[in-house]
Amino acid sequence: MHFLDQAKIFCRSGLGGPGAVSFRREKFIEYGGPDGGNGGKGGDIIFQAVPGLNTLIDFRYTQHFRAPRGAGGSGSNRTGGGGDDLIIKVPVGTQVLADDEERTLLLDLTEPGEKVLFLRGGDGGRGNASYKTSTNRTPRQHGEGWPNAEAWVWLRLKLLADAGLVGLPNAGKSTFINQVTNAQAKVGEYAFTTTRPQLGVVRHKGNEFVIADIPGLIEGAAEGAGIGDRFLGHIERCRVLLHLVDAQDDDVAESYRIVRDELENYGAGLTDKPVVVALNKIDTLDDELIAALSAELEDASGAQVIPISGASGVGVDWALDRLLEAIGPTARNAVQDPQGDWGDEDPVEWSPV
Repeated sequence: MHFLDQAKIFCRSGLGGPGAVSFRREKFIEYGGPDGGNGGKGGDIIFQAVPGLNTLIDFRYTQHFRAPRGAGGSGSNRTGGGGDDLIIKVPVGTQVLADDEERTLLLDLTEPGEKVLFLRGGDGGRGNASYKTSTNRTPRQHGEGWPNAEAWVWLRLKLLADAGLVGLPNAGKSTFINQVTNAQAKVGEYAFTTTRPQLGVVRHKGNEFVIADIPGLIEGAAEGAGIGDRFLGHIERCRVLLHLVDAQDDDVAESYRIVRDELENYGAGLTDKPVVVALNKIDTLDDELIAALSAELEDASGAQVIPISGASGVGVDWALDRLLEAIGPTARNAVQDPQGDWGDEDPVEWSPV
């Protein structure tokens, strides 16, 4: 399935139904009086976060979402039927942003099954029976129904993961995630084999956590070089970063600094997150060279460096231990059932505050 993490859609709630103008006409009843019922309420627009989705590709082909209007009232004081609510199902981790220059954040759906009322449908108009007074016995006025609400919004998906992989292209990130999870990330002997984020579930020492692999960063990514930094948003929610440095690079310290500079230029607190630094692809090096490169990388990063080989598995358990320590008690003992029932919770009404 094609990965899409941004989409622009149009939402419109339902109009309120008009009230009715009606009078009783019954045999042997001399003064029937008004009996027009009220109109029905228009349908609401509701966003719901559902598990099992990891892309916004569906919104490429369907961009307009309109809830039905309420039905009109009728005689015998019958209220019109309300319009059905329109539930827009999005992946967990989806943000709803206003279509303005600042892209103001409106909603952030981070919990499976979370429902939020975004646009409320218009209330139904009053029927003429509700206008009856002691001085107005035969009212002929009625309400047309209250207006609906509409908005263009941007959907932006930020994948939910406990740990994130960062590094230069060909640092071995895809090989690592394939080694520790059941993911099947593409691996090749050229740069940018990873063109979209990958998620995998790590099972280590009775615990489970989600790890995300994003395309590699190169110098100038913040200005759009390479694939740029557009996918860094997918690791904003991570609790810890695993920074892989290729032991085959000419200058491992410079490789480390390039990625850290791009993370700093991006912002969003990525450089403030705990980081585990690993020297990858050590399976082709001798112990003396591994020690020298690790010491050089430790001087540049100021952190302990873990020598690993994503291909052979050497040192991988050590790196996973460090990730578990940083993630802490939030690491789970079981992955949530993606087939669970998420439809019973009442929607929370959206507020800009």
